[in-house]
Amino acid sequence: MIGIFDSGLGGLTVLKEIRKQIPDESYIYLGDTLHVPYGNRSDEAVYDLTKKACDFLFKRGCRLIILACNTATAKALRRLQQEYLPNISTADNKLNILGVIRPVVEFVAQKSAGRVGVIGTRGTVNSGAYVVELKNQKVDLEFFQQATPLLVPLIEEGWADSIEIDSILDKYLEPLKEKKIDTLILGCTHYPILIDKIRSKLPDCLVPNPSEIVANSLKDYLSRHPEYAEASGEQVVKYFVTDLAENFQILAEQFLKEKININKVEL
Repeated sequence: MIGIFDSGLGGLTVLKEIRKQIPDESYIYLGDTLHVPYGNRSDEAVYDLTKKACDFLFKRGCRLIILACNTATAKALRRLQQEYLPNISTADNKLNILGVIRPVVEFVAQKSAGRVGVIGTRGTVNSGAYVVELKNQKVDLEFFQQATPLLVPLIEEGWADSIEIDSILDKYLEPLKEKKIDTLILGCTHYPILIDKIRSKLPDCLVPNPSEIVANSLKDYLSRHPEYAEASGEQVVKYFVTDLAENFQILAEQFLKEKININKVEL
């Protein structure tokens, strides 16, 4: 059983691609919709919320968790791996937590001609997580970041196809156009919902789908670490949220193109 955690709706983009790549696995999706968005929260708050989510998923049988949230990956992953996991993972019950930033960075480091743009929540951008990871790749790249804090709440409200979000995207992307970026990192798992719009506004720029990259990376990881896989041949997917608003159910089913049963839980 693999757990997929996000602050809200965006992690469904990751789950959808992972299910395509790894169809025999079972999954639990948890969206912390009570506290979305995470982007403006402190490091300590994001860590505490993410730790509670991991507790929930591990207690329900997950052995591997994907933090399908860039803010949680940037602000909490390393601390969870260093302080939290050693206390609960054993030789007989190996547990792990992975994020979504490194796979995307490794992909972009191979593809970019040298000028990389990053859009994300204020939390992700201010953390500098993508810049740090890109520098660790030891490639000659220039980085240009742009915080895009309005996109997540608009997507969560069902405004992804609105004229308003088009105008806001134009405003956010203009500084990156001026920098003549050749590659754009979508530093939030909500943003693939807008990928067609973004690509149309940056026709000469590579805009890879981070959810596809993460799914491919996970497939490779499981081939090297089969102890985390449960390829039973029968896939079970369970959905949990911390606050079940009507629009979440509607948007989730529209995006996944299937009816789903979502349960509300307290962490």
